[in-house]
Amino acid sequence: MSTIDMTAKIKELKELKAMAEELAAEITAIEDAIKAEMLLRNVDELQVDVYKVRYKTVISSRFDSKAFKATHADLYAQYTKQTESRRFTVA
Repeated sequence: MSTIDMTAKIKELKELKAMAEELAAEITAIEDAIKAEMLLRNVDELQVDVYKVRYKTVISSRFDSKAFKATHADLYAQYTKQTESRRFTVA
């Protein structure tokens, strides 16, 4: 691939990422509006035409690795493994 082709691809990539960010912001705004309406109506489930919308509290348990590391550093080190990956960035 030539430098001109690579420059065009990077420019296209940046434009598409900008569009994706705009779409993500629009999606979030619409979701927030629906959530606000559900809170206003004081409901956690709503049937609208053929759509069922749920906005419910979900409780989950997560392992607090930071606290575990602080209190059991030796065990943390024993069960920690390093991984290798590749990161792609365009600046």
